[in-house]
Amino acid sequence: MASRTVDVTLLSARDLRDVNLVSKMEVYGVVYLAGDPISRQRVATDRAGGRNPTWNATARVTVPASGSGSGALRVLLRTERPLGDRDVGEVILPLAEILAGAGEEPTEAKLGTYKVRKVGSTSKAQGVLHLSYKLGGVIHPPAAPAVVKTGEPAAGYLSAGAAPYAFAPPSPPQHLRYSYPYPCPPPTMTRPLRISSR
Repeated sequence: MASRTVDVTLLSARDLRDVNLVSKMEVYGVVYLAGDPISRQRVATDRAGGRNPTWNATARVTVPASGSGSGALRVLLRTERPLGDRDVGEVILPLAEILAGAGEEPTEAKLGTYKVRKVGSTSKAQGVLHLSYKLGGVIHPPAAPAVVKTGEPAAGYLSAGAAPYAFAPPSPPQHLRYSYPYPCPPPTMTRPLRISSR
């Protein structure tokens, strides 16, 4: 299946939901292809911005080039906490929207502002996320090598009547070849040794 990369640059966020009761939020982003946790790419934490973080950092994710179906990129915003990190909100970027009208060549970066919603919910937006994304060129998988069926000789390697091989038998290197200067003598017969019992 053909694929391509998407460089998602998280620029900044504003008016995020404050999920820390005591300390100031230290927000970071995680970008990944929905349903593929192995593709997760983390963006460094902003330790000073609180509810209005700024990153200007890029994550690269590989996605199917067709964009068909219900695939999407997820941008998950989380805050670091001593007792375990907590979700702040998320933005869903449908692949059909990202790849719409794109050819096979790389594209220029596109800016966008998206509403941040509570994870797994369609509730009222709690803040906005500013980001940009650009597409890499389409990568086609390599063509499969030709397969020789069992019992069928590979063309150009065999003469008529020879046993079928899928490859040409290698010949030894020149420095390992040995030629006799004269024909080998036939093996000689020796008489068995008789041991006297005297």
